[in-house]
Amino acid sequence: MEGKEPSRTARTVAGHRAAHQIADKAFVFQDPYARLILDDEALAEADTRALDPSARTFRLFIAARSRFADDCLAAEVERGVRQVVVLGAGLDTLGLRNPYRDLGVSVFEVDHPATQAWKRERLSAAGLAADLTFVPVDFEREDLSERLAAEGFRHDKPALYIWLGVVPYLERETVFSLLRFVASGTGTGVVFDYSEPLENYAPERRARAEAMKAKVAASGEPWITLLDPAELSVELTATGFQYIEDLGPSGIAARYFGAAPQSGKGDAGPHILFARQIPPV
Repeated sequence: MEGKEPSRTARTVAGHRAAHQIADKAFVFQDPYARLILDDEALAEADTRALDPSARTFRLFIAARSRFADDCLAAEVERGVRQVVVLGAGLDTLGLRNPYRDLGVSVFEVDHPATQAWKRERLSAAGLAADLTFVPVDFEREDLSERLAAEGFRHDKPALYIWLGVVPYLERETVFSLLRFVASGTGTGVVFDYSEPLENYAPERRARAEAMKAKVAASGEPWITLLDPAELSVELTATGFQYIEDLGPSGIAARYFGAAPQSGKGDAGPHILFARQIPPV
């Protein structure tokens, strides 16, 4: 992302969520605001892209990771969590959709100031009022914990961090620094997605992954950090997370698309993961 421009990736991902509502009849992830928050041009681009059958797999992954985050949030609210931090929020609509508002669940959205200003413009243009706290953070110059605290976030209270579509674009140390910060809180959990190293892919699937990597690099937002699932599990445990649920491609397909569970080689690809300090009772 360029210094004063909103994230291109955030715009594209929002388009996939919007197209999912029509092209797939929202059978995985229902979001009444996904199309309202986009401008006409972006919406038209998204709907045109959805006509390409090759776009369906990635679009459904975007829908599944949003649904997974919603499912984790529901469970955490049941456990007593009342703070949600959406990191790298882009055009995420949780602040609009928040079904737990009456329970006192607060949503904090963290993003680069340029992307966040763009989102606020889109909300205003669409006549949408989001019940959330905006936390603009330039990670190169500002401290996340200080910015959150300044906006009323309590690090000593349970929270769920939702961090979608961001990890591959960050340096490895930045990723684990953020995870250490999350783990240092009280009763915290985190949902994020990540991609595996290309050498983990079966040969017949590697070419498509390499093409995707080249495409995002050409757009100016290259993949930087790819993570091996086994190594990541060890590092998360060492960081302080006692419970980890990690869904790879077959796990996602089994849970959200009705596919038969699979295991073994050939399952490399994008993952969605939930980790928290306290294991389930």
